Formats: sequence, structure tokens, C-alpha cells
Amino acid sequence: MKAKIPVQEAARLEALRQYEILDTPSEQSYDDITALAAYICNVPIALISLVDADRQWFKSKVGLEASETSRSVSFCAHAILNQGMMVVKDATEDPRFFDNPLVTCAPDIRFYAGVPLVTPDGQSIGTLCIIDHEPRELSEYQTKTLEALARQVVMQLELRRISSQLADALNQIDQMAGLIPICSYCKGIRNDEGYWSTVEEFIEQHAEVTFTHGVCDSCMQKHFPEVADILLPDPRSNPDAQKRSRS
Repeated sequence: MKAKIPVQEAARLEALRQYEILDTPSEQSYDDITALAAYICNVPIALISLVDADRQWFKSKVGLEASETSRSVSFCAHAILNQGMMVVKDATEDPRFFDNPLVTCAPDIRFYAGVPLVTPDGQSIGTLCIIDHEPRELSEYQTKTLEALARQVVMQLELRRISSQLADALNQIDQMAGLIPICSYCKGIRNDEGYWSTVEEFIEQHAEVTFTHGVCDSCMQKHFPEVADILLPDPRSNPDAQKRSRS
């Protein structure tokens, strides 16, 4: 049985994309987690599975050669529909999976337990799951440990995302810290291609900044004196304002 599509599927896929993790090489930090999950739960297969639009891709795997499978046959596509662990004690007796090719053929899934990987904003992007070739159950200790390891996967993903954002921010700062050619008269800025633009356009191109425009007190008094008389306080009643106007 094919899993339903989550209600917030677009937001879920966007959350997955932000981690920039799909199709990346194996990493020790994730491989350690799947190795621990397999050892503690005494199973031959453990996976960190990320559910993409049409596939599930394995960031880390123990006991399985495939790097991905179709989402249509994925157990994890069912597991992400809820935020709690999904346990299938015997897939041959479960109406959702008894005729699934992953059950009737290799890897001959019988037991499955998957903990959704839930992002800080509540999106289930995949699972930490374990698989056995025989029907079985998990102990309370194994269940709690698997849930804890799933939280560590999310923490690793968050560290990756934040590190990437910091690197981008530092790169933007490096660009802004260099010498910037600016016109002495109109204050326009020349970009790397040799074209002139406004200060606003240049900064918006090199940093995530959006400008709003207003009129300062001095320009208000200079260009719109009749409006300044109404909107601005009388500087004679404010000593600090008098000092600023004299300066």
C-alpha cells in the first residue's frame, strides 16, 4: 500500500532541501549513529533515510547495499506521517506491507521500526530506522535509545545547516569588507562587472538586506519645512536636539 502524502508536503520538502544533504558522501558522524542503532537493537540493517519527492535516499546504512529506493514502496514514507515511532512487528501480516516487494523479495523485511526525523519547525523529513529478517519486538530500553539516536541525527543536520549559513554570512562580510569603488558625486557603487548601481542595489546583491526608505529630520527640515513644522518637535524644547542641529 502506497503511503499518503503529508498535508504539508511542500513545506516538508523545502525543509529537507535547506539541509543540502541529499546525495552527499557518507560521513562518520552519521555512520556512527546507524552502527549504534544496529548494535543496540541487535538487527542486521539500520538506515538514516531521507524521504524525497519520489524516493527515499539513505544518508547512512548498515547491512544494505542499495543507496535509495522508490518512495512508493518505502516503509519510511508511512513512518513520517506521524511524529512517533512506527513499529511493524511482522510485515507479512500487516495489510500495508504484506505484498510490498521489499517484503516479498530482498531485503525480505519482516520487522521494521522507524523514528521520524523531526526538524525544529515540526517537519518530518525522514527516519532513523532498523530492519530485521525475522518478526520481533523492541525492549523499552531499545525503543528509548533509538528515539535518542534519531534526535542526534536531527542535531547533526541542524549543525550542518547552521554551519553553511555562517559560512555564507562570512563570505558576504568578506565581500563587503573590501575596497568598494564609490562615485564622489552621486555615491553610486561600481560592481565587479564594472557597472554602476545604487548603494541599495549593491548591498541587496551581496547581503540578505531589504531597504525601506524614509526622510531624516535634517532633510525633512530642508526639503519639507512646512511638514517638519508639524511633525518634528520644536528643537528649542529639547536641548539635545539643539546640539544636534548646531553640529
